[in-house]
Amino acid sequence: MVSPRLPDKPAPSGRRRFAVSTAFAGPATARYLLLQSWPGRLFLASTTLKLLVAALRAIVDPPSVIQFVSTAATVGLIVSVSYFVWRLFVLMRRHLLWRVRRKLILSYVFIGVVPAFLIASFFLMGGVLIFVNISAYLFKDGYDAMIDDVKLIVEAAASETSRTTADQIQVLTKYRNASKGYPGLSLAYVPVGTGGPSSVAVGPWHHTQPPAALPPWLLREVAGTIAVPAGPDEMDLVIRVAVPVTVGRSPAGFVIADLPLDTETEQKLSAQTGVKMGAVAVGSNSDDPASASATPRAPVAASGGGGALFRRSFIKLDLLSWETGTSDTEAMVSLSYQPSELYSRLSAAQQIKIGNRPLGEWLIVILVVIAGLFLIIQFVALGMGLALARSITSSIHQLFMGTERVRQGDFGHRIDIRTKDQLGDLAESFNQMTGSIEGLLQTAAEKKRLEEELRIARQIQMSLLPRGPLDVPGLGINALCVPAREVGGDYYDFFPLPGDRLGVLIADVAGKGTSAALYMAELKGVVLALSQTYDSPRDLLVEVNRVISDNLDSRSFITMTYAIIDLHRATMTYCRAGHTPLIFLRGPGSGPPAARILTPSGMVVGLRIEGAAAKFAELLEEERVDLAVGDIIVLYTDGITEAMNAASDLFGESRLSRIVEEHGHLESSELRERILREIEAFVGDADQHDDMTMILIKVERVLAASERVAV
Repeated sequence: MVSPRLPDKPAPSGRRRFAVSTAFAGPATARYLLLQSWPGRLFLASTTLKLLVAALRAIVDPPSVIQFVSTAATVGLIVSVSYFVWRLFVLMRRHLLWRVRRKLILSYVFIGVVPAFLIASFFLMGGVLIFVNISAYLFKDGYDAMIDDVKLIVEAAASETSRTTADQIQVLTKYRNASKGYPGLSLAYVPVGTGGPSSVAVGPWHHTQPPAALPPWLLREVAGTIAVPAGPDEMDLVIRVAVPVTVGRSPAGFVIADLPLDTETEQKLSAQTGVKMGAVAVGSNSDDPASASATPRAPVAASGGGGALFRRSFIKLDLLSWETGTSDTEAMVSLSYQPSELYSRLSAAQQIKIGNRPLGEWLIVILVVIAGLFLIIQFVALGMGLALARSITSSIHQLFMGTERVRQGDFGHRIDIRTKDQLGDLAESFNQMTGSIEGLLQTAAEKKRLEEELRIARQIQMSLLPRGPLDVPGLGINALCVPAREVGGDYYDFFPLPGDRLGVLIADVAGKGTSAALYMAELKGVVLALSQTYDSPRDLLVEVNRVISDNLDSRSFITMTYAIIDLHRATMTYCRAGHTPLIFLRGPGSGPPAARILTPSGMVVGLRIEGAAAKFAELLEEERVDLAVGDIIVLYTDGITEAMNAASDLFGESRLSRIVEEHGHLESSELRERILREIEAFVGDADQHDDMTMILIKVERVLAASERVAV
C-alpha cells in the first residue's frame, strides 16, 4: 500500500481569531443594568431586604435570623455598589482618556508635577520632623536645667540646715530670696517622724498646702514633676525636689521645694529654649489598656501655645506620685515654636560671616532662591508641556481624520502639513501612502492571482506523483512528499517493468519553487519513457543525464536514485547519482537489527560543463543486494535528514537509521508514521526549509513464478 503524499494543509491565516466573552450582552442602560445583570438584581434584592428589616425593627425586636438576613443584605449592597462604582470608573476612564491630548497631559502631570510635589513634600516633612524633634529636645533640656537649678538651691539649703542650729525659717528664707529667677519657688522643711519639731514653710505655696509629713517611701533625694489639683477637671504641674537634711548618719528631715509651672516659669522656659508650653493632658503611662482608661486624661490649665499645625510638637513628662513614690502617670505637653527662632538659636554657634550676615542667613537666601527657580521651572515646564501636547495632538487628530477618510474609501484625501518635525514627516508619509494605495491594492490583487495559480500548480504537481494505492504482491510500500513551498523539486515514482519487476525512482531537483517543479515534470516524462527500454539502472541514468543536461539550466542539477526490484530473483539492483544514501535493514531472521547505509558512487545529473557526461558514466556504479522476507529499504531526500530544529541542529542519517533499526518490525505504514512523529518532535516550531520525500519498502514474501504485478 502506498500513500503518495501527505494531505494538503490549509494555508495559515494571517490573523488569529479568539472567542470574545463579555460580561453583558445587552445595551448598557440603567434599566438593563438593574433588571438584567446580576449586580443590578443583587442591588434590588439587597435594598428590598434592608427596607423590610428596617420596617420590622420599627414594629418588633427582630430575631437573630433577621439580623443575619440584614447582614447578608448589607454585604450584597456593598458588592453591588462596588461593582457599579468600578464600572463607572472604567467608563469615565475610557471617555476621559480616549483623546491623546488628555493622556499626554496626565502623563506629564504624573511624570513631572506629581514627583516634584512629592519631593517638595518629602523635604517639607523632613524639615518639620527635624524641628519637631529639636523643639522637644530644647524644651526637655531647658526643663531639666530648671530642675537642676531648683535642686542646687534645695541642696544648699539642706546642707546649711544640717550644719547650723539656726532657725530653719531663716535658712529657707535666705535661699528663697537668693533665687531671684524663680519668684514662684516655695520651700519647706519637714522633719522625720512625729515626735520632733513641726514642719516650717516659706514662699507663696499658692498651688497646694505645704507638706506636713513625709510619705513613707521618701528615704533619699528625689527630683521630678508632680500634678496637683487646681479645680474641677484641672491640674497643675509642679517641679518638686526633696533633699534630706543629714545630722550624723541619719536624715533628720527633708528640705522640699515646689516650683509651679505658672506663667512666669513658662516665660522663663520659653526665653531659655525658644519653645512655648501649650495644653497639657495627664493620664496613665501603663501599657495596660484597662489602666489607661481608668485614669482619664484631664486637661491642665493651658498657657500660650497655639500656632500652625507645622509649628507644634509634643513631649511626654513622667509624673511622680507623692503618695506612693511611683511614676505611673504621665503628662503630654503640647509645644509651640517658631522655625525661624529655632534656626536662629541653632545657627548662633556659627560665627562665620560673609559681609555683615552670618553664613546661615546666606544659606537660607540661597535655599529660597533655589526653591523659587524650582517653581519657575515647574511652571514653565507645565506651560511647555501643554503647548507640546496641543501641537502633537493636533497633528495626530489630522492623521486620525485622514485614516477615517481612507477607511471610507477616499484615497485622494491629503493632510495639510503645518510642522517641520517628525509628525510633519509622518503626515507627508501618509500622503504618499494614500497616493500609492491604489497601486498596493492592484499589487495585492496580482499577488492573490499568483497565489491561486501556485495553488493550481501545486495540485498539478501532486497529480504527477503516484496516485492511489499501489498493490505490489510481496512488497509493502509507503511514501510521502511534503513540499517546503507551494510547489517543490522533489519527485518519486514507481514503474512496472517486464518480468514482474518494479522500478523505483526518487529524485531531488536543486532549488525550490516553480523552476524546480518544472524540471521535475520534465524528469518524469524522460524516466517514464526510458524505463521501458533500459533494464539496467546504470544505463538508464546515463541516458537520462544525456537528455537532461541539454535542457537543464547551467545553475541547476538533479540528484536521483533508481532501483529495480525483482522478487522472483529476490534482488534489488540500484544506482545513485549524487543522491542521499539508501538505508537497508535485514529482516528479523538475520541476527540483531543493524541498518546498512548503501552509498554507491555517482555524480549528479545535468551538469553542463565540458567532459561532465564522460565523467558521469565513469563514476556511476551499479550495485545489487539480495532480498529476504522482512527486509526494509528506505529511500529519501536530504529534506528528511537535514530537517533542522530551532537550534539549527540536523536530524541526521544516524538518527534516521536508529529509528529504522528500533521500529523495523512494524508495518511500512506504521514505520512511516513513526519516522514522521520523530521528525516533528525534533523540529518543533522551526520552519521547514526543504522538501521532504521518503519511500519505505518492506519485503513481505518472495513471489512464485506465476504471480504478476498488478498496478
